[in-house]
Amino acid sequence: MAGKQQQIDVSQLPAPQLNQLTQQLDQEIEFFSNSLNQLKLAQGKFVESQECLNKVSPDNLSKDILVPLTSSMYVPGQLSDVQNVLVDIGTGYYVEMEVNKGKEYFKRKVEYISKQIEKIQPVLQEKYRMKQATMEILQSKIQAMSLQQQGSAPKA
Repeated sequence: MAGKQQQIDVSQLPAPQLNQLTQQLDQEIEFFSNSLNQLKLAQGKFVESQECLNKVSPDNLSKDILVPLTSSMYVPGQLSDVQNVLVDIGTGYYVEMEVNKGKEYFKRKVEYISKQIEKIQPVLQEKYRMKQATMEILQSKIQAMSLQQQGSAPKA
C-alpha cells in the first residue's frame, strides 16, 4: 500500500487540527516562495552574465574596462582575449570556453531554471488555495462554536 495517498475531508477535522494544517501550509508556502525567489535570482544572474558576453567582441580588444572583483568593487583592466572567457560553473570551478559556447551555456542555464520555475509556481498556487480553503473552514467552525457557546450560556 506504499505510495497510495489517503484523502481526508478537511471539513471533518477539529479546529486544533485545522490550525495545525494551516501552520503546515504556511511553512510550505514559505519554503516554495523562498525557492522561487532563489531561482529567479539565479536566473537573473545567468541572464546578466549572458548579456555581458555580448560586450566581448573584437572591437573591445585592448580597450580599458572595469573588472569586477566583487559585486561592488571594480579595478581597471583591459581585454586581452576576446575569443575565450572563463565561466564560473559553480563551487569555485571555472572553465575556459569560447564566447559563443559561454553564451550557449548561459542560455541552457536560463532555460533550465525557467522550467523549474514553471514547475514550482502551480504547486505554490495550489498551497495558497489549500490554505485559503482551510482558513475558511476553520473560521466557520470557530464561528459555529462561538454561536453554540452563546446559545448554551445561562440566561439571567
